[in-house]
Amino acid sequence: MRISQLSAESGVPIPTIKYYLREGILPPGEQTSATRAEYGQAHLRRLRLIRALLEVGRLSVAAIGKILEAVDDESLSMHAMLGTAHYALSPAVEPHEDSPAWTEAYELVNQLIDEFGWEITPDAPAREELAHTLLTLRQLGAEPTLADLVPYATAAQTLVQTHEIHKIPLDAPRESAVEALVIGTVMYGRVLDAIRLLAEESVSARTLAGRPVTGS
Repeated sequence: MRISQLSAESGVPIPTIKYYLREGILPPGEQTSATRAEYGQAHLRRLRLIRALLEVGRLSVAAIGKILEAVDDESLSMHAMLGTAHYALSPAVEPHEDSPAWTEAYELVNQLIDEFGWEITPDAPAREELAHTLLTLRQLGAEPTLADLVPYATAAQTLVQTHEIHKIPLDAPRESAVEALVIGTVMYGRVLDAIRLLAEESVSARTLAGRPVTGS
């Protein structure tokens, strides 16, 4: 297909496609003349993934380039490729100077990982993110413990093992697997948050609606 057809089928404007081509995140088409190139289904898949990374993942073109390098490197395992995307999607966490409070929060994260026997790399962004959240809880007067975290970890592990991992099309092109990961991580993360809020409202209505407020 010509670039005009690629634009029509993908929903991506021609100037944007040309920008992706210049940046190297969309591979060039097959040159059929000095001014014409042909594109195929692989280009459509790549555009779908780029849009997911941009619009859902809110990633920069530079970050997308790193993910696409992993997609194109077939020597990388599926786990390593998806890990590249997962780490890119993790929110940036402000670095902390070493302090007893930060060390305790980080150690609690390590205890949780050990408790479940999880295989997590030392530089996993989620370690820092969770430690930062636990530190904030302490600063707000809460004292999170391992027992507080276990129910959340149990629910998360069950959800991932029995449901989420099966949504990743492992036998499809590598772009499709990364796209599914992005959508699942970001959009279904929001679904989970919203469902939890609905559940909290319902449980509160059933258990607390008739109870008087006490204290001053």
